[in-house]
Amino acid sequence: MTSRSAAQPIVIRDLKTIDDLTQLKAVEKEVWGIAEEDTLPLTLAIACKAAGNIFVGAFDRDEDAKNRNKDKLVGFAFGFLGREHGQTTVHSHMLAVLDGYRHLDLGSRLKQAQRERAMAMGVHEMTWTYDPLQSRNAHFNFSKLGVVSDTYKVDFYGPETSSMLHRNGTDRLWVRWLLNSRRVRDRLAGKSTNARVEALDALKLLAPLVRFDPGGKPARADLAEALARQRVSIEIPGDILNVERTDMELAREWRDATRWAFRETLKAGFVVAEFCRSIRGQQGPGAYLLQRGTVSDLVPEA
Repeated sequence: MTSRSAAQPIVIRDLKTIDDLTQLKAVEKEVWGIAEEDTLPLTLAIACKAAGNIFVGAFDRDEDAKNRNKDKLVGFAFGFLGREHGQTTVHSHMLAVLDGYRHLDLGSRLKQAQRERAMAMGVHEMTWTYDPLQSRNAHFNFSKLGVVSDTYKVDFYGPETSSMLHRNGTDRLWVRWLLNSRRVRDRLAGKSTNARVEALDALKLLAPLVRFDPGGKPARADLAEALARQRVSIEIPGDILNVERTDMELAREWRDATRWAFRETLKAGFVVAEFCRSIRGQQGPGAYLLQRGTVSDLVPEA
């Protein structure tokens, strides 16, 4: 897809009508390459919207001359109300932006719109899941938004789905976004430099629990030795999708090794605190920093 003209503004607004909601499927299919049966049914979307759940979209003017008065959906975020650890939350189930619009920082704008709407509802926490082998998403979630995680889900959506992105299992980190915490406010304001420097300094001193061996394969360190520390690091490839395209067996080795590392460290009382990419050059590998404690220790109340 070609990039849009910079002269035409992208509007972030709620999906208001059935016509708005009918555009969801096309974005889902293009972004994730999923089959019809894995898209959000229109009737369910209508009911979720009517029940007060959050649908925000990024809209551009449709380039088709026949539809000049119709806004074109080029990205969206969908979250529904949930109940976790005794409080009402919003679970952000979907966030998608068409490829030709990803240079416009729409992912961040959509997330901030979700945050505003959740806080207006009196909700203080949002959760979602993502593949922990996806370094770009890890950077976005931890560095830009300030999430934390204490939960790892094995094959969350089953061994695979129709999506081209789900051929190496569907393991997910369940992340928590404490919406009005100082950590989140600082990250959204771009004040993460000190935290990133501290994380990078810590990573330089740690022998990773999972690291790259000289051949590019995942090598596992001694678990007992790692768990005796206050901090642990886990390395991942800079571009797991490229690894999957070129060597699926190697990609599965990375899945198995990181699955082991996350499960063992989280079970032992660690929390995923940061992600730093490009610790060995521009394209990675990246590394997670985990520290012993709880989410409340890491992200105190505002």
